Order: sequence, then C-alpha cells, then structure tokens
Amino acid sequence: MRKLFMLMCCLPFAVQAQQADTSYNNSHYRQRLAYFRQMPDRKSEIVFLGNSITEAGEWQELMPGKNVINRGISGDVTYGVKARLDEVLSSKPAQVFLLIGVNDMKRGHAVNVIANSYKEIVERIVTTSPKTKLYLQSVLPVNEKLLQAIYKEVTNEKIRALNMQLQSIAAQYKVTYVDLHRVFATAGGQLDSAATTDGLHLQATAYIKWVDYLKQQKKYLR
Repeated sequence: MRKLFMLMCCLPFAVQAQQADTSYNNSHYRQRLAYFRQMPDRKSEIVFLGNSITEAGEWQELMPGKNVINRGISGDVTYGVKARLDEVLSSKPAQVFLLIGVNDMKRGHAVNVIANSYKEIVERIVTTSPKTKLYLQSVLPVNEKLLQAIYKEVTNEKIRALNMQLQSIAAQYKVTYVDLHRVFATAGGQLDSAATTDGLHLQATAYIKWVDYLKQQKKYLR
C-alpha cells in the first residue's frame, strides 16, 4: 500500500514531465512583440504571420507598393501566435498569410495536436476579423539529409500529414489553402537543396520564388 501511495503521489508529476513543450515567451518573442505593438495600425494591411521562415522574408521589398507587414518571430509556435493575435488583428487587416507549425513538430507535438491548435488560430481570425482574407500556407518540405539533429522530429511524412489537415481546416472555415509545398519540393518530396541554408530555412532568393507564386495566383494578392 505504501508503494502504491507513493506511485499515485508521483503520477501527476510524471504526466506533466511527458507533456509537450508549449512555451513561447522568450526574450526574442518579447522584443519582437513589443516592437509590433508600437507600430501604428495602417489601412488594408497584408500580414505575413509565422516563425523564423516568415521573419526572414523581406516582404516589403518583394512586394513594393503594397502595405505589407512582417509578423514573423523566430522560434514561434502555434501557441505563441494565438497569444499575439490581438496585435495582428487590431488593424482588421485585408489579408493574413499564415505559416506556422514546424517548431511545434520540432518539439515532438503530434500532428493532430498541431492541427487542433492551428484550428483555434483560424477560428479566432475569422471570428474577430471576418472581412480579413485568410490564407493558410502549407508547411514547407524539409531536406532531411541536411537537417541538424535538433530537427529529428521534423519529417516530410509528418509535414504531408499536417498539410492534409490544414487543407481540411481551410475547407471547414471557407478560407484559402496555399500549397507552397509543391513550389519548393523536389520530385522526391524533399526541400530543394538549392533553396535552403540548413534543410529547413530558406535562401534569400527562395523568397522571390515564393512571392512569384503568390503573384501568379492572382486571387492571393490584391
């Protein structure tokens, strides 16, 4: 009985230790968010929202003449995006291009858990700012041969599974799914080695390809 009592006492801690990491509030996140909050809202904003892949994009240069703002934060996860949606939506932006989820996967979150968190983001956006055109951009492929060990949980098999769920979410909420995966994937389903710096992040020139694809699909950019 004593052993059983000790086991029951320790069980909540064991369960807690096994839970996936949902933290996001690090120093870089706080610095970026403080900067965003001090920037004035503008009319008809086009928001690129996501993690380091989004943060690295020179969106204003790539789309001159458009009211584009960068709301990428390196290392961010779906939980961090949810926590800062008030800032993103305060201007009632014209368009939001969302790309998030690979860092959740990096931390070992199951695909269905990421998708459910993603769904909460989508619901918040369509409810809070119903006139905003929301675009769910597919998670990009990775080049598994080039990835560092810290990305061992990130695989193209999981990415394909997540993208399928994102397509379903887009259909459920009647928003647009943007298949960037096919833009950067090789015939074998890997991220083109010429487009990446480390198997996950993009070369600067890859963003030109990204925006060119959005421009070709005229319904994506106003």
